[in-house]
Amino acid sequence: MSLWLETSPAIPTDPFEWDGRYDTVVVGAGLTGLATAVMLARSGGRVAVLEALTVGAVTTGNTTGKVSLLQGTTLAGIRRRTSDRVLCAYVDGNTAGQGWLLDFLDAQGVPYEMRDAVTYATSADGVDRLEAELAALQAAGLPAGRTPSAPELPFAVEGALTLGGQAQVHPMLVLAALTAELRRLGGRVVEGERVTAISASAPAVITSTSGRTQADQVVLATGTPILDRGLYFAKTAAERSYVAAFRVPGDIPQAMYLSAETPARSLRQAADAQGDVLLVGGNGHPVGRADSPAQRLAELTAWAEERFPGAERTQWWAAQDYRSANHVPFVGWLPRGRGRVFLATGYAKWGMTNAVAAALSLAADLTGETLEWARVLHHRVTRPGDLAEGVAMNASVGASAAAGWTGAATAPELADVPAPPEGNGRVVRHGLAPAGISTVDGVTCAVAAVCPHLGGVVRWNDAELSWDCPLHGSRFAPDGSVLEGPATEPLAPVPSPLAHADEGEDPATRVEG
Repeated sequence: MSLWLETSPAIPTDPFEWDGRYDTVVVGAGLTGLATAVMLARSGGRVAVLEALTVGAVTTGNTTGKVSLLQGTTLAGIRRRTSDRVLCAYVDGNTAGQGWLLDFLDAQGVPYEMRDAVTYATSADGVDRLEAELAALQAAGLPAGRTPSAPELPFAVEGALTLGGQAQVHPMLVLAALTAELRRLGGRVVEGERVTAISASAPAVITSTSGRTQADQVVLATGTPILDRGLYFAKTAAERSYVAAFRVPGDIPQAMYLSAETPARSLRQAADAQGDVLLVGGNGHPVGRADSPAQRLAELTAWAEERFPGAERTQWWAAQDYRSANHVPFVGWLPRGRGRVFLATGYAKWGMTNAVAAALSLAADLTGETLEWARVLHHRVTRPGDLAEGVAMNASVGASAAAGWTGAATAPELADVPAPPEGNGRVVRHGLAPAGISTVDGVTCAVAAVCPHLGGVVRWNDAELSWDCPLHGSRFAPDGSVLEGPATEPLAPVPSPLAHADEGEDPATRVEG
């Protein structure tokens, strides 16, 4: 569990009025969903937010909490793939999102800290990236400075960019304040309601765990859309990254740092119940495609321990992000949604500003207003480079799909394998079909190993003890229940000789050990 979720104030759920009618139903109670809901409620709308898990349980509650316009080398990447016009619109949107969020926190009395944001380089390649980022910052009108060093860091750097006046937040305090404001305005936030279908009729019909409700508009604020219309699962790449908190002797750097090189290394100060800690993040990889996520976490930990002697890891967590081919988010109406279904996705790890920018854009769309920067982003032109990167992204998906099915075809039969050791899982066969078997907390579960979204063979995540799909980022608990991603249905249970279910219990799902 993340530091933020561990120290979050209680956020109770609301009852829901099934067969009721809302102006807008928002799907997803992260920063995008709750900020959009508040903006619409402030405009007089009757709004409900449906969350499959709990408020902030997916990306927002597991972020690093940086509210920054200096975003590593993101702006250089956008400029290289699009145009200065799109770059400036992106920065204008993020500036508006940052300003709205900090103004909201000030009004609600939620604490945050103003910090410098720093992108640093430790190699010649990193210095080249700094130069490209500085040019992009200047093109967008951001007053970043170039320095030869980063004195706070206990290791040598080849150069750095600094942008003052940025902020760091406790993201769950942000979500708690947004939830309280939405309720004050008459809105509802309902947890434990997984939306499984949306009909874009007039009105739209939303089907979820407990029943159906109606709304004039629906906003999908689910990380990646849970509807396949528009094929956004193929237009974005899902990546998982890690964050670890460390107790360190001596001073903790007070600025927010991010390396120009990959694998990324992110640093910021935070506080837990015992005092200040250093958050170290990075080492991301495409979801479901790392041989050992646990090794990625171990590498991140070793990096921190080497550069901050005496550092002791106190906890760790991971978050999932989606990136478009040109690194600019997709925000607006969903194709074939008849102007009633809207989406936001593709923040490329900078959701604390992009999510609020998306909320501002969505709220404007739904209330008939026009934001010039949003209009530019909505109508950006797809360039050949975008198409090439999209082809490469989907070629990787295809290769992962083929590898998964090939590996499953030669796996042993489920009936012939013993229960895995604690914390382990593996893909086997159940007849001709791939199956996954795992043991977590003494419970052995056997489930179908085929993702119900588009048929990828899932892989075991040895760090988070989950089944992860390498195609489009759907993730599942050991018992098959959905954690996140485009999938809305669980992995089906598979009969297993290891499971001796009680009468009336779903067979083959669990055996207590």
